[in-house]
Amino acid sequence: MREEYDIEKLNPRKNPYTNRMKKQVTININEETIDYFKHLSEQYGLPYQTLINLYLTDCANNKRELQMAWS
Repeated sequence: MREEYDIEKLNPRKNPYTNRMKKQVTININEETIDYFKHLSEQYGLPYQTLINLYLTDCANNKRELQMAWS
């Protein structure tokens, strides 16, 4: 290994995966919702956290708006 490196000549590039990085957050979700996604995770063979992330990502990408009817 060299004792010194010329950093300017290394031609650093931007990480192409930075837009896919995830951020850990704490969120309160009721038990029924978690059970629902856990049931789906058994059907599809994916971790339930991944399914929740996929669902929320789909909502954000398609700019879905919340539609609620209180009864």
